[in-house]
Amino acid sequence: MNGFFQGAWQIGKVFGIPIRIHYTWLIVFGLITWSLSTFYFPKVAPQLPVASYWINGVVAAFLLFFSVAIHELAHSLVAKRYKLTIESITLFIFGGVAQMKGEPPSAKAEFRIAIAGPLTSFFLAAFFFLFSLKTTNIGFKSLFSYVYQLNLILGFFNLIPGFPMDGGRVLRAYLWSKKKDYLYATQKASKIGQNIAIFFMIFGVFSLFMGIPTGLWLILIGWFLYSAAYGSYQQSTLEALLHNVKVKDLMVKDLVTVSPSMSIQEVINNYFLKYGYTGFPVVSEGKYLGILALRDIKSIPEEDRPLREVSEFYGRHKPQWEISPQDNALNALEKMLREDVGRLVILEDGKITGMITRNGIARYLEIKKFITKINE
Repeated sequence: MNGFFQGAWQIGKVFGIPIRIHYTWLIVFGLITWSLSTFYFPKVAPQLPVASYWINGVVAAFLLFFSVAIHELAHSLVAKRYKLTIESITLFIFGGVAQMKGEPPSAKAEFRIAIAGPLTSFFLAAFFFLFSLKTTNIGFKSLFSYVYQLNLILGFFNLIPGFPMDGGRVLRAYLWSKKKDYLYATQKASKIGQNIAIFFMIFGVFSLFMGIPTGLWLILIGWFLYSAAYGSYQQSTLEALLHNVKVKDLMVKDLVTVSPSMSIQEVINNYFLKYGYTGFPVVSEGKYLGILALRDIKSIPEEDRPLREVSEFYGRHKPQWEISPQDNALNALEKMLREDVGRLVILEDGKITGMITRNGIARYLEIKKFITKINE
């Protein structure tokens, strides 16, 4: 998900929360403006000039995404009350999402954060409905009527009880309060979310066969929800398996190091092929310098390997590639993924005392899953 939102740019801040727009938002904005200007407004207000249709179409599209932003902002403001960090609110092709760092501290907090969005949408629906009743201008009446209906749909749609939708989070809060088990509640709500997403996709395919073009949207929404629900399930499982596991529990202490003066051929023959590791710490006179990874030397021609030294190719150490032995193993894995590195090091007075790797964590997870299945 985080990778998906790399295609977004910030347009401002509200209450200190960055508001971002993904490039897919522009596609939907154009489609909504076009469909409203050429179909909806000419049908409900045929007496208006063509220019009014396009103006109303643009305004309605803006109000729709404004409503989505307010919906997500409501989630964010309640989350901030519980000391949770909101990294950003992003508007994209399927609406919007508030990227929250961390998880709610309790079932009550989860419920309040989740329900804030739909309640805000219902409030906006009532607000625009009253405007549509008060105005006598046919253009404004049709505009406000459209926006109030969309907010009503947005509120009810988000209450569908499938994670990660708001209704799914409400369901998770309920299961969490009953079972007192956050992992169980997350996995159950995620599974229900996956089933609902599959139903959307099947119904979307059926609609296309029946000649209903909106079936394509149902397929896309179903796919997006399934991916998000499955990702949440995987994340919760990972958190459970690495719960209370520290870096010191998984780090390698007996390190095999290489010297910067070694030839690449020597390292390949006596280290990569002998030990089977994909990277080695580079150490000179007891001082840690960096990591020589297999990918650093794969492009060197075979005939040049005896002549080239490690010092030419190893990755120089960066502070962000360090981690404390007391840190959580899950944090270490997330840091490796974020930095796109295969390992992190533990340093004391400039000397390397340990290293934790992606492969090491992966092996631990495989064994833990196997033991868990045996015990079931």
